[in-house]
Amino acid sequence: MSVSVVSPVLVGRGAELGELDAAFAEVRAGHARAVLVGGEAGIGKTRLMREFGRRAGDHGAQVLTGGCLELGVDGLPFAPFTAILRRLVREIGADGVAELVGGRTAGLARLLPEFGEPADDGTGQFQARLFELVLTLLDRLAARGPVVLVIEDAHWADRSSRDLLAFLVRNLGAVAALMIVVTYRSDELHRSHPLRPMLAELDRIDRVARHELGRLSRREVGELMTRLRGDEPPGERVEAFFARSEGNPLFVEALMEADGQIACELPESLRDLLLAGVQRLPDETQELLRIASAGGARIEHRLLAAVSGLGEVGMTRDLRPAVAGNVLVVDGDGYAFRHALIREALHDDLLPGERTRLHTRYAEALEGDTSLVPPGRAAAELAYHWHAAHNVEWALISAWRAAKEADRAAAYAEDLRMLERVLELWERVPDAAAKIGEPYDKVLEYAVIAADLAGDSERGIRLATAALREIDDPHRRAFILEARGQMKHRAGHREWLADLRAAIALIPVEPPTVARARALAGFAQYVFMGTANDEARAASEEALVVAAEVGDPLAEASALQTLACMEDRTAYDTQDFQLLDRAERLAVEHDLEEQRLRSAINRSHFLEGAGRHAEAVETARRGMDLAREWGRFRTQGSFLAINYAESLYSLGRWDEALAGIELALESDPPRPHRSSLLGLSGDVLFARGDLEGAAQRAALCRQNRAWEIDRRLQEYLPMLRLEAELLVAEGKSAEALAHLSELLDYTGRPDDARYAWPGLIVAARAADSADALAPFVERAAATAAHGALQRVQHDTFFAEVARLRGEDPGWEQVIDGWRRLDQPYSLARALVSAAQADAAHGERERAAARLDEAVGLATGLGATALHAAAKDLAGRVGAGGARASSHGLTARELEVLRHLSLGHSNRDIAERLFISAKTASVHVSNILAKLDAANRTEAAATARRLGIGLD
Repeated sequence: MSVSVVSPVLVGRGAELGELDAAFAEVRAGHARAVLVGGEAGIGKTRLMREFGRRAGDHGAQVLTGGCLELGVDGLPFAPFTAILRRLVREIGADGVAELVGGRTAGLARLLPEFGEPADDGTGQFQARLFELVLTLLDRLAARGPVVLVIEDAHWADRSSRDLLAFLVRNLGAVAALMIVVTYRSDELHRSHPLRPMLAELDRIDRVARHELGRLSRREVGELMTRLRGDEPPGERVEAFFARSEGNPLFVEALMEADGQIACELPESLRDLLLAGVQRLPDETQELLRIASAGGARIEHRLLAAVSGLGEVGMTRDLRPAVAGNVLVVDGDGYAFRHALIREALHDDLLPGERTRLHTRYAEALEGDTSLVPPGRAAAELAYHWHAAHNVEWALISAWRAAKEADRAAAYAEDLRMLERVLELWERVPDAAAKIGEPYDKVLEYAVIAADLAGDSERGIRLATAALREIDDPHRRAFILEARGQMKHRAGHREWLADLRAAIALIPVEPPTVARARALAGFAQYVFMGTANDEARAASEEALVVAAEVGDPLAEASALQTLACMEDRTAYDTQDFQLLDRAERLAVEHDLEEQRLRSAINRSHFLEGAGRHAEAVETARRGMDLAREWGRFRTQGSFLAINYAESLYSLGRWDEALAGIELALESDPPRPHRSSLLGLSGDVLFARGDLEGAAQRAALCRQNRAWEIDRRLQEYLPMLRLEAELLVAEGKSAEALAHLSELLDYTGRPDDARYAWPGLIVAARAADSADALAPFVERAAATAAHGALQRVQHDTFFAEVARLRGEDPGWEQVIDGWRRLDQPYSLARALVSAAQADAAHGERERAAARLDEAVGLATGLGATALHAAAKDLAGRVGAGGARASSHGLTARELEVLRHLSLGHSNRDIAERLFISAKTASVHVSNILAKLDAANRTEAAATARRLGIGLD
C-alpha cells in the first residue's frame, strides 16, 4: 500500500478553517496578514491548505503555492519562490511578469532562467534587490485583487528561502491585500533546527498568527473512516483505528485495508515515514530506542535503566539525541514516543528471539521491583510483558491479577480485555484453575459482568451465551440470562424479552430469594422501557415485596425507580418525587452506584419534563461527574449527557450543549445513546441554520438504531420531529405532515405526551390549512398535558391551529408561558407566529414589538433561520424601521417593488405584505409614476437596471 501524502477528505478542521477565513477577511478589507501553521507529518496541513485555497479562490483571491524540497537546509535556493514564479509565467507569460515589475526582470533570473542571466553590479546587493523585486511583484498582483501566498514544508526551506520569507512577512504593511501562509512539520523542528528562531521572531509581529494542528478526536477519526468508506464503521473498529493512529489522519488512511479493516502490519511506506527520524540518530541511540520499544509507548526512566543495563551517564548520552530529534519526548519521570506507531515500527523490526528476550527482561525487572512503574500499573505491565514473551503460565497469572486491579479501578474495558486473555490461555496452561484460584465458568461470569459494565453489549452477549453452556446452577443461570437480555435490548436484538422471562422462570417463587427480587426488578425496568405495560407494574410491585422479605436494597431501589417512571403525571405536575427520593436514599445508604446514576438519569429527565431546565442541568452534570469517577461514563454517563444537553438546549445554552454532546460521543456510547446525542446536535445545527449539518446528523441518528425492533419514544419521536423540521425548511410541508403521521397513533406509554407535543407543534407550523391538520388536532385533543411545560406546548399547538383558522389564537398566554419556562428559542418562535397573526389582523405596532424581541433573541442564540424569518416578516409588515428611500420611493414602496419585480399580482403583494389589494394597487401606481414607467414590466426592468428594490 502506498501512503497518500494528502487526505482525500478534510475532517475536524472547522476551527482552523475559520481562523484562516477570518485572516483572509482582514486581507480583503485591506489589512495584510500572515499565518504560521504547524503540525506533525500526516496531520493534514496540505489538505487544509487546499481547502482554504479553494475557498479563497472562490472569493476572488489569486492563490500562489510553493513547496520546499527535502534536500536539507543547504538544498536548492529559493525553491518555493521559483515554483511560484514558474506558475505565474505559465499563467500570464514572461511579458506579463515583466510588466508587473516594470521591466526589471534581470533580478528574477536568479529564480527562473527564462529571464536571462542574473544581474550582478559588483556591489553584492543582488539579494536585497531580489527581495524588493519579489515584494514589488506581490504588491502589483495584490493591486488587482487579494493574493494568498502559501509556502509549504518550511522545515525543509533553505537559508535563502527563509530569509526571503522573513523579509516578506516583516514588510506585510507594504502590501495591503496580501496573505502569507507558511506550513511546517513541528515534529521535524529539533532544538537546533534553523526554522525555530525564525518562527519565534515572526510570531512576535502583530500581523502574524501561529496555529498548531492537533490530532483528530475519536469521533473525528470515525467521521474520517465514514467519509473514506461511505458507510459508518462499528464502534470497536473506530476505537482500534483511533488507538493505533492516535488521531493522525494520514495514519488512519494508511492503516485502512481495502475492506475497511485495520492493517495487521504497517505498510512499508508508512514504516519508512515513521522511522525517517530514527535513522538519522546515532547507532547507540537507535539501539536504546529498540530496547525502549519493547517497554510500550511510554516508559519510566528507572525501568529503562534497569532493562538496558546502562548507567546514568550512558543513558543520558544515548537518550539525548532521541529527545533532541523529537523521537522521544520527556514525560514526567519517563519518556514517551512522539507517536505510538514509531514504537510499533521499531518493535516490529526486532528479531523474534530478541523480542522475547527483551520482554522477559522487562517482566523479570518488574517482578523484582514493582516500584519501577507508577502505583497501580505493575499488574498491567506484567501482563503485557509476560504475554509478549510467550510465557503462557505467567501470562495467564498476570492477566488475572491485572483484571482484578482493573476492576478495583473501575477500568471495566481493561478488566474485560484481561479476562478474555485468561479465557484464551486457559487450555494452554495445565491446572489453570488452581493457578488463579477460580474455575473457568466463574471467569466467564466475571467477563459477562465486565462487558456489561463496559457497555460492550455484543461481546457481553457472546460471553453470556458461552457462560450458559458451562453453568447449571439456576440462580446463576438466571443472572446470566437477565444480563444477556438487557444487553440484547441495548444492542437492538429482537429476542431480548425471552431472556428476561426465562430468568424469572428459573427462580422459584418460594422461598423468597434475592435472585428472584433482582430478576423481577430487572425485568420490570426493561419491559417498561420496551412496552410500558401492566406486566412491568406487577413485576415491580412483586419485586418490592420480595426485596422487603429478603432485605435486598438493590432490588427495592430498582423497582421504586421503575414505578416512579410509570407515574409520569406525578413527576411532571406536582413535582412529587417520593418514589424517586426513596430509591435514591437506598442507593446512597447502601452505596449502589448503578442505582444512584439511574436516579440521576430519572430525576434530570423529570425536571426537564416539568420545565425546570436549570435544575435538570445541574442534576445531570453531577451524575455525569459520578459516572466518570465510577468508570461508567460510556454507559450511564452518556445517558446523562443526553439529559444534560437536552436541558441546555431548552435554556438556549447551545455551545455548552454541543460540548456535552461531543464529550459523550467521544466515549463511544451504546447505539441508542449515540442516536439521541446525534439527534440533539442536529436540533442545535438546525436552529443555527446549518441545514446540511442537521440533515447529516439526522441520517446518522436513523442509521444508529434498528428502529423496526424498538422505537423508544425518547429516541424515535425527536428524530422524527427533526426530520420533519428539515422537510419544512426545504419547502416540503406536505411531506413533513406525512412524515409526522406516525404521531397519530397513541402509544399508551407514560411518556407519550411528553414526546408527542413537540412533534404536534411542528405539524401545526407545517400545515397550510386547517383541513390538512385535522387528524393532528384530533390527536392533540386526546393527548394529556402533564405539568407546566406540556401545558404551554398544548397552548402553542392550539394557538397555531387558531392562526390557521383565522381565529384569535390567544398568543399572550403562550408567550408568557415560554417566558416563565426560560426557553428563549421557543419564545422567539412563538413571538414570530404571534406577529404573523397580529399583522393579519392589522395590529402592526404590536407585531413590530414582538418581532423586535424575536430578532434580539434569535441574534443572541445564533438562530440564523429564525432571525432571517423575523427580519423578513418585519420588513413585510413595515416593522423594521424606515429604510433610506431610493429614487424617491418610500420604504413601503420599495417592498412593493421587490414583489412586483418577482411577477406577483396586486393580490399576491397584498397577502404577502398584510395590506389590502386596493392599497397595493395605490403603491404600484405611485411606483410607476416615480420610475416614469408605462407598465409593471417596464418598472421591473427599470428597477433591475438601477439596482433598486431587489435586496
